[in-house]
Amino acid sequence: MTPIVAIVGPTASGKTALSLDVAQRLGGAERVEIVSADAMQLYRGMDIGTAKLSPDERLGIVHHQIDVLDVTERASVAAYQREARADLEGVRRRAKIPMVVGGSGLYVSGLLDELNFPGTDPEIRAELDTIYTDYGLAPLIIELREKDPVSAQTINLANPRRVIRALEVVRLTGESYTPVFPRHTSHYDGIHMFALRRDKELLDQAILERARAMFADGLVEETRALIDVGLRHGETARKATGYAEAIAVIDGQMDVDSAIESVAFATRRLAKKQRTWFRRDPRIHWLDVSDGDEIPQLADRIADIVAGAK
Repeated sequence: MTPIVAIVGPTASGKTALSLDVAQRLGGAERVEIVSADAMQLYRGMDIGTAKLSPDERLGIVHHQIDVLDVTERASVAAYQREARADLEGVRRRAKIPMVVGGSGLYVSGLLDELNFPGTDPEIRAELDTIYTDYGLAPLIIELREKDPVSAQTINLANPRRVIRALEVVRLTGESYTPVFPRHTSHYDGIHMFALRRDKELLDQAILERARAMFADGLVEETRALIDVGLRHGETARKATGYAEAIAVIDGQMDVDSAIESVAFATRRLAKKQRTWFRRDPRIHWLDVSDGDEIPQLADRIADIVAGAK
């Protein structure tokens, strides 16, 4: 059985560098293909703000689930699950090693775990969207509390997407919408999961440096170009950390220094959520990293584990 390697963990912890080193040790482009599990790297043109590798930086290794959506399209875990599993299974059919790399916990779980998502109905969704546009969240929350009090107590009622999705499922299935989080039951055999762990102070500093670099490298200019192709109308993309702040800079609502601090703060919160999410998974082997000098040694360890399992 061809193994599956997953390298996950908090943003700015060094996942990308480690994944490339591991891939090289496992045979490089001839033997490995990478499936991204980063929700924002799905979007074309969102490069600087997502720390997306350029084609040259990918070392010839095929990367899946990168640049597959326009910024006006809505990302969904269910759609990602369908497409990313097709990619992963295609890699295995080609007798290569699939490597899953990313920090979006639900996307990692959607790909690798026994996690099922209820269907969708465009007519029901359109009706709920119209109610929200015309009357706000209040009538939708009232309906959800009447029809599904359990989920009304579970989900964030201040999040329109969550409320609308819950009601869509209730109307479609007649059953309660209770978000089912993964119980770490693997959908595939042969999964080897690794996560990078970094001292909080070091990680916070890396996050701040990344935020500064994004703006220095042209995040505002990239965002202007994306606005021209519809970023402001993107339900998911326009809210992405970095791009929301860059839009505020463009609109004169925030200066660059304030935007950098805001991005760093939001990213630190994200990293905390990612640590919490992955910490619950008993399958993960945690690897400590400080300044990145350990990456080659960690790559050797992972490659040895994977090679021994083949």
